[in-house]
Amino acid sequence: MFKLHFKSLIVSAILTFTLVGCSTTPPKVTSNLCKIFFEKRDWYDAAVDMREKWGVPIQVPMSMMYQESSFRDDAQPPFEWFLGFIPLGRASSAYGYSQAKTMTWADYKKETGNSWADRDDFDDAIDFMGWFIYKTQKINGVSKWDAYTQYLNYHEGWGGYRKKTYLKKKWLIKVARKVKARASTYGAQLKTCEKELEKGWLWRLLF
Repeated sequence: MFKLHFKSLIVSAILTFTLVGCSTTPPKVTSNLCKIFFEKRDWYDAAVDMREKWGVPIQVPMSMMYQESSFRDDAQPPFEWFLGFIPLGRASSAYGYSQAKTMTWADYKKETGNSWADRDDFDDAIDFMGWFIYKTQKINGVSKWDAYTQYLNYHEGWGGYRKKTYLKKKWLIKVARKVKARASTYGAQLKTCEKELEKGWLWRLLF
């Protein structure tokens, strides 16, 4: 009887974790990286994979992602109108968690071989951001830990950053500072909970 009940608990737990992992709704609390990952454990696993693959600290792409999409899988630039009623389309092709543009996403898929990647899939989106941050270090010599300068590259592109196009955009400088501050906060928060996050689901169920 006990064995049967225990097996039921295990199956129930697996189903619960599966359903939680499939959720595409934004985290309930976005100001705390620990709470984000405790709510969405699969996001933490994907973030760790990204860190191991690209050598990028988790807090940097997570702070950039928050700024770009507020962790919404279907985020897009607003629709633009002429004279208030004639549709002109969206400002850019940016889409998904990372707000990656179509051409840059195509480059990522080609270079990494991740041909089935989707911009509305968190695992693919954070891997893309890890790839971009890694490339930014290689191309423009920006530290992977430098959330401020990494974000300027992310927004303006590698060529735009070299041309210093951001200097004409005071609003962008302010946003980049916000990204830097959030990355610092996220990084400090992650240090307090990562040991707990590393525990497997079975450990959490039993203990």
